[in-house]
Amino acid sequence: MFITFEGIDGCGKSTQIERFESRLKKAGIFPVVTREPGGTRAGEAIRKILLHSYGADITPLAQLFLYEADRAQHVEEIIRPSLELGKWVVCDRFFDATTVYQGVVQGQGEDLAEQLNNLSASGLNPDITFLLDCPAEVAMERIKKREGTTKKRDMFDKKDIDFHGKIRHGYLSIADKHKDRFKIIDASLAIDEISREIGKAIAPYLIHKQE
Repeated sequence: MFITFEGIDGCGKSTQIERFESRLKKAGIFPVVTREPGGTRAGEAIRKILLHSYGADITPLAQLFLYEADRAQHVEEIIRPSLELGKWVVCDRFFDATTVYQGVVQGQGEDLAEQLNNLSASGLNPDITFLLDCPAEVAMERIKKREGTTKKRDMFDKKDIDFHGKIRHGYLSIADKHKDRFKIIDASLAIDEISREIGKAIAPYLIHKQE
């Protein structure tokens, strides 16, 4: 089972992925938890280029190619081998993020992004994509609360509310086109409530696994 988590910056993905991993382990499933960009040594180097220090100077087209390079390595080194061994893989962002951030919002074109996504992922698609959806205002307030913590703000965290709003609508548009795999979760709820909603969505798959 290949499961991805998506959403605007500040939607609470990191917290929910930790809780989701714990839920799976209690059900006897020990998933491979990974992220994009990152997940491999090459990917972590690409992550530093994209999200920190001079990442803001990289053009959207260059960003697009770097994300695809990261994904190509990630799929071949981590994701596909894990799935072939029968493991569950949980990924913090995958190609939907690239479609929305670089393709839709930053103007590189949804069609181009999806063509490159298909190539870099070698045709691999998530079985389930949890979209943690919340208004940009809510997400930005959460991002502000991170200040003073150990979590660093990346270049997308620093974007204005208009940017985050466009990202949200981009995700909702993509989710509407792929209703078969997207599960939209109201991420404006309290943390425990969000976890319960995710739990309800994954419960049928856990029952099937145990059978």
